[in-house]
Amino acid sequence: MGDSNMAQLGSVALNGSSPKKVAYFYDSDIGNYAYVTGHPMKPHRIRLAHSLIMQYNLYQKMEIYRAKPATRGEMTQFHTDDYIDFLQKVTPDNMDSYMREQGKYNVGDDCPVFDGLFEFCGISAGGSMEGAARLNRQKCDIAINWAGGLHHAKKCEASGFCYVNDIVLGILELLRFMKRVLYIDIDVHHGDGVEEAFYTTDRVMTVSFHKYGEYFPGTGELRDIGIGLGKNYSVNFPLRDGITDESYKSIFEPVIENVMKYYQPEAVVLQCGGDSLSGDRLGCFNLSMDGHANCVNYVKSFGLPTLVLGGGGYTMRNVARTWAFETGVLVGQDMDRTLPYNEYYEYYAPDFELNVRSSNMENSNSREYLEKITAAVVDNLRQTGPAPSVQMQDVPRKPFGGMTDEEEAELDDLDEDENKDTRMTEHRWDKRVENGAEYDVSDDEDMSRANGATRRKSTKRSFTDFRKGENGGDSHHALSREPKSNDKAKEQVELESHDVNDDTIEDLSATQDNEKESAKDEEPQQPSKQQVDEDGDVGMAESGPVEEAPIKKEEIEPEAASEPKVANKPTAEERIEPDHAKASEDASTATEAKDTEAGEQKAEETSSAKVTDDQPTEAMEVDEDQDKAKGDKEPSPAS
Repeated sequence: MGDSNMAQLGSVALNGSSPKKVAYFYDSDIGNYAYVTGHPMKPHRIRLAHSLIMQYNLYQKMEIYRAKPATRGEMTQFHTDDYIDFLQKVTPDNMDSYMREQGKYNVGDDCPVFDGLFEFCGISAGGSMEGAARLNRQKCDIAINWAGGLHHAKKCEASGFCYVNDIVLGILELLRFMKRVLYIDIDVHHGDGVEEAFYTTDRVMTVSFHKYGEYFPGTGELRDIGIGLGKNYSVNFPLRDGITDESYKSIFEPVIENVMKYYQPEAVVLQCGGDSLSGDRLGCFNLSMDGHANCVNYVKSFGLPTLVLGGGGYTMRNVARTWAFETGVLVGQDMDRTLPYNEYYEYYAPDFELNVRSSNMENSNSREYLEKITAAVVDNLRQTGPAPSVQMQDVPRKPFGGMTDEEEAELDDLDEDENKDTRMTEHRWDKRVENGAEYDVSDDEDMSRANGATRRKSTKRSFTDFRKGENGGDSHHALSREPKSNDKAKEQVELESHDVNDDTIEDLSATQDNEKESAKDEEPQQPSKQQVDEDGDVGMAESGPVEEAPIKKEEIEPEAASEPKVANKPTAEERIEPDHAKASEDASTATEAKDTEAGEQKAEETSSAKVTDDQPTEAMEVDEDQDKAKGDKEPSPAS
């Protein structure tokens, strides 16, 4: 957004109700990592949030990506080479040989060594860098990476459960295209790592609302405003315990409004640490889920390219609820406050609601105190002068993270080449965004079904061609059975005019009990009620047959899905019609002919004679496809 457009913005927020193109980054491996037993930081919370996002069908409104993990070279755009080399080499097995380095890089108690440490950092940083790259290339309006937001990591030091500062790496990527970037931090802890990285520059303004006092990390005083070119471009709003939704809103919106007015950023990075919520294991604020999400909605309303990240948050169920709800806010989707059933449903007992309520905790932030701090912050913003700019120069060709447009186009071509016979691959599903102006949910599912593709929830997809049912056979049987018959079995199948995939010849020497069981299986099976929705459509999650026009019983027989059909076992209706009786007799004669060679020759002669008397020879030349279309039960000559 240019300076002229931003000048028109002034202190008035843009209407954020217009649809935004949202890119969502998630790596399923993130939940497999764990710091150490008893550590409050649990990456599993991201998996909980993702599960809720999928169950609320928010994926229909977003493009979903699994970002390439950040490499060593990309991490060293901010961190020192020695520090990244240490993170790459150290493991729980060899950590005793790196005792000196652990002290040097502050790796130990709060930031322990655990299995997969470097890979975990790569996933976190990769999502933030790729999100920033897509914002730069205008591939999306909002990028979300709940695995990011680790704001305490320093250039050559781990701190506050953070090892690699994905926020700084993401901002560096944005600065390749953007003149000015605004960083907003609503974590209960001060965003010291990001502030320190950009403390001397005016191209990044950092704004942090945090608990200040005898509290980690002990920085973020009101008078910390930056130095050199960065003077007045670091904004700190120190808070006390127990701040409520109303109080937080009364300071957040005026401060951000004035920041937008004076600084006029071209992009925003928002860190949504969940430890500012009420009841957090390590936090001391009293924000509800709605109060926390109000900050996200307000930032979204300015209509700027926005990178939304996670952060702290140590009560997993509350963090998952809040981040899922804020994802809905970003995509503009209303969400039912009753949680849908999911694989982690028991985590949300006893209320099972999409809500985090405030408690009766005392608010130590008086109105006079908040107004005084707000006035001081706004006064510092007035001293920033005109919005800073940069010289026009070539943008580096290779991004810090993610893929170039050419590489992404090659990936699309490769996916198309490798899946020529697949209508909708996982790659295409993830990039698909529901167009709310065209279809509602049921219409969209019907369209997918008509195209022969079905998608299941979560990460598992199945694609079923429902058109096989149009040939007169049951598509469910055609998909679940494989033909298993010899040449004579195929001839017997032709006698019944059924699809080859639907029939199997059983040994006629089976016991009487098996014959009775097969007779039971011959009875028509009605589709279950669970497979049909309110409109009478078969559910997309089930592989049921497509409804067709009613067919007369004498034209086609229903057959059971659980057991293969015995070809020569006549039903009650077949016993009434003489033609079907003859066909059954022919089938029995042909099967008994297997016993001896002489018996086979005799059976063939008898069958040939009967067919000659009962049916003209022209029936031998009838097209098999026509037989199936008509659904006739007329026997064909047996060889």
